[in-house]
Amino acid sequence: MTGGTRPALRGRTGMLNFIVDRLQVGARILKGCCFRIALTLVSCLAIASEGYAETAAETVHKWGLIGSWSRDCSLAADRNSDTLLAYEMVREGRVVFQRSFNDTSEESEVVAAEVSADGMLNLRVLFPGLQQIRESGLMMQPDGSMRAMYNRSPQGEYTIRDGKFTTSGGPTPPLHKCE
Repeated sequence: MTGGTRPALRGRTGMLNFIVDRLQVGARILKGCCFRIALTLVSCLAIASEGYAETAAETVHKWGLIGSWSRDCSLAADRNSDTLLAYEMVREGRVVFQRSFNDTSEESEVVAAEVSADGMLNLRVLFPGLQQIRESGLMMQPDGSMRAMYNRSPQGEYTIRDGKFTTSGGPTPPLHKCE
């Protein structure tokens, strides 16, 4: 009898091993599927978040740039002191940069804007008179004024670097928002 039960037991054990093996394979397949689904979801979310980029207008508005800025808002516009600078949103979501002087003004288009991790607003502005796009960086100061931290040509020639004029070495002045 002992000999007769062993083959039957062996047969049952073999079947049990077969079932356990199949369950393990199924678990590995399920784990792999779940991993692939999770990876796909993460990828889709990453693509979706990268897919939406703010427009220049949204960026400068959120940063607080829209409006008129001056060294002294009580002074009249003067070419020698750049007393009035304005960033305005115009039709079709465009942003223009205007520099007003005694009897003239210049209008240039902000073609790109992004905020760096340190809070600097980096602008690319198309100056039709210069026939070039210049890059500049603005930092909001604790008192609500802003300062130009850099301004460079497409060739990398700086007029302002590290918050200082390259010609004189003097610091850029704080500009205050005019009401």
